[in-house]
Amino acid sequence: MSHAPSPRLVVLAGGLSHERDVSLRSGRRVAEALRTAGLEVTVLDVDQRLLPTLDELTPDLVWPLLHGASGEDGSVRDVLALAGHRVLGTGPQGSRVAWSKPVAKTVVQRAGIRTPAFVTLPQSLFRELGAGQVLEALVRRLGLPLVVKPSKGGSALGVNLVTDTTALPHAMVDCFSYSDTALVEQAVQGTEIAVSVVDTGDGPVALPPVEIVTDGPYDYDARYNPGRTEYFTPARLDPDVVARACEVAVAAHRELGLARLSRTDLVVDADGTPWFLEVNVAPGMTETSLLPQSAEAAGYELPALYRALVEAELRD
Repeated sequence: MSHAPSPRLVVLAGGLSHERDVSLRSGRRVAEALRTAGLEVTVLDVDQRLLPTLDELTPDLVWPLLHGASGEDGSVRDVLALAGHRVLGTGPQGSRVAWSKPVAKTVVQRAGIRTPAFVTLPQSLFRELGAGQVLEALVRRLGLPLVVKPSKGGSALGVNLVTDTTALPHAMVDCFSYSDTALVEQAVQGTEIAVSVVDTGDGPVALPPVEIVTDGPYDYDARYNPGRTEYFTPARLDPDVVARACEVAVAAHRELGLARLSRTDLVVDADGTPWFLEVNVAPGMTETSLLPQSAEAAGYELPALYRALVEAELRD
């Protein structure tokens, strides 16, 4: 009796964004897990050799594990589709919506999901109107503390918590070094959690939330260097609060048109209300990343879960 050959996969990792190193680590980890699950996997970078190499390999599926602009804004997925390749995960349109934090926040807010009040400031307008006056208006309107972050981006690059008006100019300059538009939002005080969502064919399901505890901001260094941050999986929250947070993550996944896997970042306030911060269509898969932690807490073996995601994508 003959068996159908195992699917042949290409994992995309690297790219030229600020998050290249994280992407390479994610790609290696996922490729190792897929090989453990019995799949044939090739890891490719994103460069001028990519499309010719894909034409030679003719993979059954491409899994983009690219972080940052081209990997998450839908453009690579658009090109892969144009070249006739099947891609695991969210398509170009959903990626574009989720990649823009202001757009994603607006979409989920219209669906009844709470998200902190915010404004967006292009760098050009910030200069034209005068930085001092704009910052004064910001503080008057939104109060303190504030979070300043690039309107598009990941891994907390260019993100600053501002508790004093004197720190606001530096936070804006840091943000503009990663993006030409800043998103400035009210900082919700509470428990920071991340809720990953996976869909292995029966619809999106939330994994146990990860509670994030760090001494200082949950910045790039705290995310990717072991020891800076403590994680609790599942989060140390009341079961009803956990259920609400999971509902919000699944609702955001659906409303934003995401597919197969995502990670939603939330803050749960003192009243137990989850507040949507942002969503990631290409969650990190490194040894300190949150989706793998959640999956293992849910009882999944990562090779089996990743294979199930691949098989579900190939069935659709």
